[in-house]
Amino acid sequence: MSTILIAGANRGLGLEFVRQYAAAGERVIATCRTPAKADALVAIAASSGGRVTVHPLEMTEDSSIRAFKSVLGNQPVDIAIANAGIYGGNRQGWDDMDFDAWTRTFAVNTMAPLRLAQIVHANLKAGNDRKFVAITSQMGSNEGSSTGMHAYRTSKAALNKLVSTLATEWRGDGIIAVPMHPGWVRTDMGGPNAPLAPEESVAAMRTTIRALTPSDSGRFLNYDGARLPW
Repeated sequence: MSTILIAGANRGLGLEFVRQYAAAGERVIATCRTPAKADALVAIAASSGGRVTVHPLEMTEDSSIRAFKSVLGNQPVDIAIANAGIYGGNRQGWDDMDFDAWTRTFAVNTMAPLRLAQIVHANLKAGNDRKFVAITSQMGSNEGSSTGMHAYRTSKAALNKLVSTLATEWRGDGIIAVPMHPGWVRTDMGGPNAPLAPEESVAAMRTTIRALTPSDSGRFLNYDGARLPW
């Protein structure tokens, strides 16, 4: 039985990760900002026989991070998934940018995964699989040609660079680090017209994560394991 830590687990892809890993018999440490409002997540934990635990974690607040780290302690973690993210607000144009919202987008989408990396590094070293996965977006690729959504795009481009750098810095620790695009998924963020259901995306990502080897560390990967351009 592996131990999987999932940050941002109350809805969408994070919740589906919890559901599928729990169904597979894994131990899951799930975090979200307000567990009291995460009914579906709490229900999964309640029916898991203790294999799924739910913990409050606001990754932009130092006090919350310290509190969670004290709960996590030194227990081994095999896979850590930084899933929490936001889209960045309605005003993201080059000529009409909500700069306060842009700051918040970077705090959640880019800085929070590094905060998570800092507190789980030792736990990953103590684990067996030693994998750190940041859920990102191909909208952060510098080779893309679409426009708009500058706050979201830049936060994900920065996240991609962050994780590729961690991959180099953690190579000696045997930790595999990858940014992974989940596809365009029918979630609150992806909208109803997306072609992928959360179940499909997460099932494919779990297969890709399971197959990761040290040679994959630092690559920008699609949910199905294909390499994406930076």
